[in-house]
Amino acid sequence: MSRNVLNQRLDVRHSALLRFRTVRDLDDVDLKLLLALAANPRATTVALAETLQLSRNTVQARMAALARAGTFLDYDRCIDPAAVGYPLVAFTTLHVRQQMLVPIVEALSRIPEIVQAHGLSGSADLLVRLVCTSAEDLFRVNAEMLAVPGVERAETAMGISEVIPYRIAPLLESRLQG
Repeated sequence: MSRNVLNQRLDVRHSALLRFRTVRDLDDVDLKLLLALAANPRATTVALAETLQLSRNTVQARMAALARAGTFLDYDRCIDPAAVGYPLVAFTTLHVRQQMLVPIVEALSRIPEIVQAHGLSGSADLLVRLVCTSAEDLFRVNAEMLAVPGVERAETAMGISEVIPYRIAPLLESRLQG
């Protein structure tokens, strides 16, 4: 991916960090479609139509509407960082100067090891999920975050194991059951 395209994607993601997302109402067909995709993310439109006993055109139209509504996350969330050499996962809470939040987020987005960040309520301001090659690499990344103007303090915990992997199916099932 070219640097320009990557920067455009970061700009879009950055602006999304500072906005609330609105969600359209999902009906039972949408929820069943999302559950089928959670079970088999690479299912074709034809396979989804057969599984759900819907027409191919209905599935295509629903998928397009869900995509326009921002229902689907970027594909890069499916790639395991450990598989590309980053087995260590850490979570850092950052305390920052609130007035400098926008330039802080921009600077943090340029650190490639940061794979996700959330604004928080409470005593800390940001929760950063990052991946590293080793404990020494984590030390380096922490130093980079602390060097960002406006970052005042950081507290980091290394992940030992993922005890509940990312999942969405139970949430969809509970919505479907009402």
